[in-house]
Amino acid sequence: MSPTVYRAHIFHIAGQPDQADVTSHLVSLPDGALVVDEAGTVAWCGPFAALPAQWADAPVTRADYLIPGFVDSHVHFPQAYATAAHGGGQLLEWLDHCIFPTEARYADPAFADQAARYFTRRRIAAGTTAAMVFGSAFPVAQDALYRATLDAGLRIVSGRGVQTVGPETASALMTSEAAAIEMVADEISRWHAIDTGDARTAKVQVGIVPRFSLSVTPATLAAMGELYDEVRGRGVYFHSHLNENNRKGDGEIAAVLGTYGVNSYLDTYDGHFLPGSKQGGSTLLGRRSTLAHAVHSQAGELARMAETGTSIAHCPTSQLFLGSGTMPWRATVAAGVNVSLGSDIGAGDEWLISRVAGDCYKVHISEDGDAGTALHPAELLFAATLAGARALDMEHAFGNFDEGKDADFLLIDKKLWEPLDGMLSMGIRSDDEDEATLEELFTLLMGLRQPAIAGVFVQGTRAVAPPL
Repeated sequence: MSPTVYRAHIFHIAGQPDQADVTSHLVSLPDGALVVDEAGTVAWCGPFAALPAQWADAPVTRADYLIPGFVDSHVHFPQAYATAAHGGGQLLEWLDHCIFPTEARYADPAFADQAARYFTRRRIAAGTTAAMVFGSAFPVAQDALYRATLDAGLRIVSGRGVQTVGPETASALMTSEAAAIEMVADEISRWHAIDTGDARTAKVQVGIVPRFSLSVTPATLAAMGELYDEVRGRGVYFHSHLNENNRKGDGEIAAVLGTYGVNSYLDTYDGHFLPGSKQGGSTLLGRRSTLAHAVHSQAGELARMAETGTSIAHCPTSQLFLGSGTMPWRATVAAGVNVSLGSDIGAGDEWLISRVAGDCYKVHISEDGDAGTALHPAELLFAATLAGARALDMEHAFGNFDEGKDADFLLIDKKLWEPLDGMLSMGIRSDDEDEATLEELFTLLMGLRQPAIAGVFVQGTRAVAPPL
């Protein structure tokens, strides 16, 4: 691959800002240039008029906008066909009626292969270059997912969804505790960093992924902690759900606290899963750990996540769908926890992370009282890109256009989606240049739809959608 110049209006969040300080790191280059070298890394990013002479003769690809690839920090592979499914209730009813039966179909190799190709195609269409993927219970489906991802050239962290206990509706997904650990260890040995052998550079990586604390037992959690102690040094991940649904009396959180007899939901993942929150094993928290939702977290849970470097995958779209409530944005960020965005397909019905960012803006401006806040456009872009790379502990490799990083980016052509073109070309803008820039970025994020994504690139190479 020879060096290529991409010319467009470039937006990204430069450097490694604290989440509370991202607004000062917003870069806007109205006529910008991104130089991608032979290795697929960012060789230079700046105004096109200042393009260094060494790339003056490089081919130029034009677009209206160029932004970092979206990072989806929580998406369910075996729920790819289950979006917009009417479950007749909140989280636990929805799982029983819609999700467990859907996920059981992935045991069939032909179905799993089709689903893996569909899932990968949806990711490319939505510009999701990297994703933390909650996997299928069935190794045959996970194998198909990793193969499809490698063939497409995308990034993925995944792991089979572990269940050792649960309702009758989930029986097809459950295994013994010994078999669960054996299959997770096998998946790690066969797929983790398979493409490069190094977790800091690999595009395919593996995690330990229990569905949630109600899907496992103290014995399972202890065994997972032992396994994680063995593989954490190899860059293996941990991923699950936390404090999603707090329906009074019989919701998820009440069920976890009652079943385990613990003081907080987070204790079950932190090795303190015995009654009274006594320690029973090793912690599963850390820099490569991401917990989805955290809608109803205690202050002590947020502090512990911040202390351990554990990230939150914020999923406002699915929280609206399941009536779970709203993660308090300012209080969570103020606690020092990294917050990225997740589509939560299939409770979420939006594959496009910028649409999730739109829901993020809407729910938080509607929080009660003083908690309500209008998120800055830079905060939304950060949550959709660099915060996701941070959640995956891959901020050194992608998430923005700092020199030397992998060139993961999207080309956007507003004319491919007429409503976007109308909003950006004809919408009213402030006479103040800085304010006009923020208005343009906000409109781009809110108005973007999949047809306007003209190119999806990972390490400078266009992602290739698998055949149907």
